Amino acid sequence: MTDNLQQFMATEIPLMENTMYDLVESIAAPESLKEAMLYSLKAGGKRVRPLFVLAVLEHLQVEAKAGYAVGAAVEMIHTYSLIHDDLPSMDNDDFRRGKPTNHKMFGEAHATLAGDALNTLPFGIIARLDHVSAEVKLALINLLSETAGAEGMVGGQVLDIEGEQRQLTLEELIRVHENKTGAIIRFSIEAGALLAGATEQQRQLLVEYAYHIGLAFQIKDDILDIEGTTEELGKTAGKDEASDKSTYPSLLTLAGAKEKLAQHASKALHCLAQIPSDKKYLEDLTDYIVNRNK
Repeated sequence: MTDNLQQFMATEIPLMENTMYDLVESIAAPESLKEAMLYSLKAGGKRVRPLFVLAVLEHLQVEAKAGYAVGAAVEMIHTYSLIHDDLPSMDNDDFRRGKPTNHKMFGEAHATLAGDALNTLPFGIIARLDHVSAEVKLALINLLSETAGAEGMVGGQVLDIEGEQRQLTLEELIRVHENKTGAIIRFSIEAGALLAGATEQQRQLLVEYAYHIGLAFQIKDDILDIEGTTEELGKTAGKDEASDKSTYPSLLTLAGAKEKLAQHASKALHCLAQIPSDKKYLEDLTDYIVNRNK
């Protein structure tokens, strides 16, 4: 990780996290529900999705305080998906980010409802944004509905479940991950463009960047499932291979997956090169995603 990105993360992540925790604390909800919501939100994580919102704003050299709230909203969506993924009816995981999963702490019913709450609160957060036009708020809500729902992440999760215990083609695997992983990353990047008032050309280049970095993110996850340890990853390592799940290494070999990762990273950086900026946080984030060890 570059010093530049490390400083950016050290400054921006606490501001986003404080915004996120305050937003949950401020709602009129049962304390037990807020406790379960905050447990998973405070469990840590890379915070890559909100960082993308903020890095796009920096890249386009636009200061928008709403970026913290939108970053908080997308991190809530991501966290809800993890809570539900870990449930016995889904992946049945006992650990997430090195801690007991939400249902292990609060029971399946409360974990399910905490996920439901983190899935719905973000739409209200965006609707109540200050100093953002109604047009932009509506566009953000529509985009989040698309990328987080049946047309995006949830649809991708269904394709992932339906693909278990059978060998997917590479095209089928790409479709799974365009939606399951890539859609929310696309929201984060496109949301930054909307808040910044990006030109249509800039927005399209950022959407293309999001496509490549979203796939790169998932390919790296698949590689880490083989090369990483449970302690490093904060979740069960080797689970994909043990469950005979289709992954990039299983279809392309480990060396082939690494080559595909490099190709998508290169294409992502090519998109950024067409949007000149003195701020290099997006380039640094790209490098971080490709070279991370967890």
